[in-house]
Amino acid sequence: MSAADMLLLDGATTPAQQLAPMGGGRLLAYTARAPDKDTHNEDTVASIPWGPDACVLVIADGAGGLPAGKRASLLAVRTLAESLEVAEGKTTLLRTAVLNGIEAANEAIRAEANGSATTLTIVTIEGHLARSYQVGDSEAVIVGQRGRIRLQTLAHSPTGFAVEAGFLDQRDALHHADRHVVSNFVGNDDMRIDIGAGVILNPRDTVLLASDGLTDNLHIHEVVERMRTGTLESAMDRIVGLATRRMAESDNKTPCKPDDLSLILYRKPYQRAKPGQQRQPASDG
Repeated sequence: MSAADMLLLDGATTPAQQLAPMGGGRLLAYTARAPDKDTHNEDTVASIPWGPDACVLVIADGAGGLPAGKRASLLAVRTLAESLEVAEGKTTLLRTAVLNGIEAANEAIRAEANGSATTLTIVTIEGHLARSYQVGDSEAVIVGQRGRIRLQTLAHSPTGFAVEAGFLDQRDALHHADRHVVSNFVGNDDMRIDIGAGVILNPRDTVLLASDGLTDNLHIHEVVERMRTGTLESAMDRIVGLATRRMAESDNKTPCKPDDLSLILYRKPYQRAKPGQQRQPASDG
């Protein structure tokens, strides 16, 4: 793997979408700037290959209102990719390589000394094992074909922590006044990384990474219903279509927050077991 092999979308001024084989599966990536602004899209989307059957899925959202948000998200992704390239050559464990890459990205952004920062949400795929790494409020979800949520990261925000503690319902959180306050960034002295438990991907599970342009405009059940079935292309069309409509018009009953919108959808192909073979493993819990 080299940093040049990664899929990278920045969609700085126009929407960008790409379908690609990656890590033994297929992914569809999309990014577009907010419909109400003419400055650059501050999101950066990437998938970084790691050997023949593994990859690192990434979404970074440059901090809105801070200087050089776009530069921060791009710098974080590129620094992570370069760090992974070095680590792969040393046969470093992927988990260690990702953590070192996030720390390197944090140092690179801090060295800019311009007040910029970014969220960073990562899902690694190693064979059928998926694991999340979270800094900020971009989110990752893994959903089964029947709509069961098998993984959902926690947004690093007052409302995210309130939902996790049971003090706030997810529906109410989407309309809360502090919904857009983020308490953890790459580029901060006190950055922390949440590492998720490993999840064994079942046949037809769908992995989603998304910036808050999605999660601030759709309820989780709306996202799940649109991503769990159909092709990646049709799932992406359904999700992006609803999020775009929500940003354009609000009836005060549904969420509406125009923002940069970025998504990655990923699936492993379903493989039927040959006679005498067991099917793919179900879950490690």
